[in-house]
Amino acid sequence: MATGVKPRVKVPKTASAGEAVTIKTLISHPMESGQRKDSNGNIIPRSIINRFTCDFNGQNVIDVTLEPAISTNPYFEFEALVPEAGEFKFTWYDDDGSVYEEAKPIAIG
Repeated sequence: MATGVKPRVKVPKTASAGEAVTIKTLISHPMESGQRKDSNGNIIPRSIINRFTCDFNGQNVIDVTLEPAISTNPYFEFEALVPEAGEFKFTWYDDDGSVYEEAKPIAIG
């Protein structure tokens, strides 16, 4: 597991039923390409976020496959319809097998 990895998400606390809300996500991640060497000349293993998903109450909202050229600390901003109160679940998948998750509730108001 990469050290110092921290997901952050911003979801409105409330929305109207059927409203499209803007969601912002950022994961602090070093994104190691697997092509650099450490001070001893050893290859640093590849470790990149290769997939990002967001589900709302178990329904997929977005599913993104990332390529090796993705930047450090990938940021996503997207809109999602909120048909009812519930929870957004965000998942980032790392090449090294690590999975990072964050969840945020949203109420209908």
